[in-house]
Amino acid sequence: MHHHFDTLGRVEANHVALSPVSFLKRAAIVHADVTAVVHGDVRRTWAQTHARVRQIAGGLVARGLGLGDTITVIAPNCPELFEMHFAVPMCGAVLSTLNTRLEPATIAYILDHSDSRLVIVAPEMAGLVQEAIALMQTPPETLEIGGAFETLLTAPPFDGEGLPADEWQAIALNYTSGTSGRPKGVVYHHRGAYLMALGTVAAWAVPGKPVYMSVVPMFHCNGWGHPWMMAIMGGTVVFPLSNAPEDLFHAIQTHGVTHFGAAPAVLQMLAESSAAPKARFDPPLQVMTAGAPPPPAILERMAKLGAEVMHVYGLTETFGHISQCLPQDHWEHLDPASQAANRSRQGVALPMVEEVAVMDRDTGRPVPPDGETQGEIAIRANTVMKGYYKDPKATSEAMTDGYFWSGDGAVVYPDGYMQIRDRLKDVIISGGENVSSVEVEAVLYRHPDVLAAAVVARPHPKWGEVPCAFVELRDGAAPDEQGIIAFCREHLAGFKTPKSVVFADLPKTATGKIQKFELRKRIQEME
Repeated sequence: MHHHFDTLGRVEANHVALSPVSFLKRAAIVHADVTAVVHGDVRRTWAQTHARVRQIAGGLVARGLGLGDTITVIAPNCPELFEMHFAVPMCGAVLSTLNTRLEPATIAYILDHSDSRLVIVAPEMAGLVQEAIALMQTPPETLEIGGAFETLLTAPPFDGEGLPADEWQAIALNYTSGTSGRPKGVVYHHRGAYLMALGTVAAWAVPGKPVYMSVVPMFHCNGWGHPWMMAIMGGTVVFPLSNAPEDLFHAIQTHGVTHFGAAPAVLQMLAESSAAPKARFDPPLQVMTAGAPPPPAILERMAKLGAEVMHVYGLTETFGHISQCLPQDHWEHLDPASQAANRSRQGVALPMVEEVAVMDRDTGRPVPPDGETQGEIAIRANTVMKGYYKDPKATSEAMTDGYFWSGDGAVVYPDGYMQIRDRLKDVIISGGENVSSVEVEAVLYRHPDVLAAAVVARPHPKWGEVPCAFVELRDGAAPDEQGIIAFCREHLAGFKTPKSVVFADLPKTATGKIQKFELRKRIQEME
């Protein structure tokens, strides 16, 4: 049977590629005179930001950069990094923002692996980048923010819509510590970035003209998509002097901040800071947190400050948050401890996410919602990555049977809310940063006294969890915890270095594989 519906095709009038670039074009008209960025003495409106972005995109084109070229930025959050979130995709290139805490060897690896054509660097990171570039055979060109970066603004402005021909086109390349030692490059698409930004407005119930404090580093999932979201709402992005509690409180009070996202470790520092204001925030601050689950005590303390904390869960591979602990009305009648326990769950799918399931890997079926049976979190959504850059094997392993498999073990409660119980993948989340246990183990094995080593997460009051090394020594070697930690520090970034070393014979399977679940049990007994 023939339906006339099928005779109507996609044309330019009724089908436009989804891209966050279009949010900025609209903001320049609708929110023209609203302050878009605040940084020190710098104030720029959305109209000015849009004009600068067109200039920067024009400058990139003038340098011969465009479709599919990787452009790297290594900088703390600042207006220039914010502008690059629009200028790079506008000219068809791919934005790769690097973790500013990485060590030179890893930066060199990523610049090489990502085929980076240009590096934009903040002055305080310039030395780090020089060290990384010294390790490379064919390094990309670098431009310093506040210096040669300004030359991008001298070319003719970008002329054109700046939308991709195809919304499946790559928009960003984000490196994450995977289960193998080397970081993996996660490729985002324009469509997912657009839907993440739009979905967040609904999920977080963001009102018009929010004042957003930029704390989540933009090298984490492009700041969880919040830079693009702010263009939709015509909000103001406030860049604090630093992430020290007194600077954050100062920014909140000076600029009337309404929203921010941060790792639980940041919330802990705020909750315990002597700089905390005496009066509660009114209206309440809206805070989004992700990473290792926030201890209920922190949620209670933040509530006392007048902050409503929404706990979300996601991964670099899913553009950031894909499930939220959406508080239910009946929770209000529970005692504070039960409320906080409920709020520390990872919750339910966000509106732009098709499905977040907890599956039994063996049967391929969801686990029963009994709060006890553990399965693996599996995700199906338009906010799942294209795949891992130049790694078809890892891509096909992560995406099987119609789902992206997270590597996180979880249970589901009768109300449908899920809670993470164990990381099946050997990744430790310390202060919001991913640490690959494999990478740390590789360094430990280079120590002359170490026969075998395994690294697992250990709970930590400030950082949520930190790497703990279990080490089996060679015959005749004396245990030396500080010596081993110092050795690791020489080869690893600070946040990756083990904070404690346990000397013990390592539990192994019949095939000689170290049993990490046994080590995790030992850690529970130690606490």
